[in-house]
Amino acid sequence: MKITAMKTYITRDGNRPRALIKVETDEDLYGWGEAYNHGPDLAIKPTIDYIFEMIKGEDPRRIEYIMLKIFQQLRFPPGSIGLAAMSALDHALWDISGKAAGLPVYMLLGGNVRDRIQVYRGVGGRDGKEAAENARKLNEEWGFTAFKTSPYKLSPDSHRWGMVCDAAARYFEELRDNTPQEWLFAFDAHAKIFEPIQALQLANALAPYDPYFYEEPLRPEHIPAWSRLRSQLQVPLATGECLYTRFDFLELLTAQGADIIQPDICTCGGLLEMRKIAAIAEAHYVTVAPHNPMGPLATAVNLHFAAATPNFKILEYLLPGDNHWLEDPYVPIDGFLELRDRPGFGVEVNEEAISKDSYIHWQRTCPVRPDGSTGYI
Repeated sequence: MKITAMKTYITRDGNRPRALIKVETDEDLYGWGEAYNHGPDLAIKPTIDYIFEMIKGEDPRRIEYIMLKIFQQLRFPPGSIGLAAMSALDHALWDISGKAAGLPVYMLLGGNVRDRIQVYRGVGGRDGKEAAENARKLNEEWGFTAFKTSPYKLSPDSHRWGMVCDAAARYFEELRDNTPQEWLFAFDAHAKIFEPIQALQLANALAPYDPYFYEEPLRPEHIPAWSRLRSQLQVPLATGECLYTRFDFLELLTAQGADIIQPDICTCGGLLEMRKIAAIAEAHYVTVAPHNPMGPLATAVNLHFAAATPNFKILEYLLPGDNHWLEDPYVPIDGFLELRDRPGFGVEVNEEAISKDSYIHWQRTCPVRPDGSTGYI
């Protein structure tokens, strides 16, 4: 079997662009993958076209060989765009391999260690009571019992930090008072905090109400700050969406900088790389809760990773949008995704639908502080 073509489709999921990759072979088998939209999203296609010249004619089932060859021939670390493209390619290769073997991808990974995958959903509201009501609606419709929310009920860029922490504590207390005690609530500080002492103060404000985890309070660049912060916390510390390969995660884990890691399967280099990251984490007694804000194809890839990974914890989940380009997406039943005994990832992309979509531009915008300086997003 040989790789004969790699096609990039720039589609959309709601108001977000999505880059999907189709890898074709000379045996009429093909596979699909999804790239992260770091931006500029239009850079994915020329990157995929460039990579194709490196691997055309290769057997797509030689995933380890192909990914190593790309890393070696790029020579320099590929960065966010290169790794997003490589991640999507990796997904497609696994999809082809599963179809060629007539097996779900999780069976190629050693088989499933669990029968279903717990997912959590983002939730919010003007106050804790409204957020609790929104969580109840998601529970009634989809069975969610795990949620993630922002701790910021006051702008951290324009209010005294103590007030920000007090408002976060009141918000969490209201959430707890208006939801079943068994429900899980995580908090995502979104790397907006520059000073580690402030990250500690916010964690201390949330701690009395038992957060499921405290996600990414700091920027990822300086690992020693993560090590010091974790040593002071009373709540589980999670991070990893802005890190890339196993080498980035090895540095974090060696420094004991996290209780939970959150690699993104559309960013880190793909399923093969994610498995290596998870193995390193397992050896450090650390669990994996994949970052997954992407489309339903990314969810399908994550499901197979989660099914076969012993130290998997929980999966971030977005309900599929209204574009319907993925046929029969994975949707939760009682807060869990069920495994399928279908070859590959068990889903199919509607190629005609994504061929009609037009590109939609999307970008992040920094907040502006009272003094005119910009803050972290």
